[in-house]
Amino acid sequence: MSSPVKAALESYVAGRLQPERFVIAVATAYYGEQGAGSREQLQPLIEVIERASPGIVELGRVEATPGFELRLGERPFPKQYEAALRRAAEACLASERTTGVLDVASVPHLGLLARVARAIRRLFSSSG
Repeated sequence: MSSPVKAALESYVAGRLQPERFVIAVATAYYGEQGAGSREQLQPLIEVIERASPGIVELGRVEATPGFELRLGERPFPKQYEAALRRAAEACLASERTTGVLDVASVPHLGLLARVARAIRRLFSSSG
């Protein structure tokens, strides 16, 4: 896990980082070029983020280079999902601390919508 993501995890779990800023840090690492190696580690967090508020992060086109620009959406992260986001962050951080890598199985399964989103993502990533 990259050090900016780990720092964001630690700050969020400690209550020093707002959920919206934490979501941006995780999404940037997950969807960015350098995120290819950490996608599996961040998947439990992304599942909570996508389930809670699919519009919290906006993808914008970047003209100069291939890829997308991530921007904070206009609406706040829904309060009713903050507990699930915190649990996923705590599980990611605890797993990374004990093993040095994230054990995806340590985070509870997050439902049908997450499985569908993961299957669609795999479909597009394997065809490109």
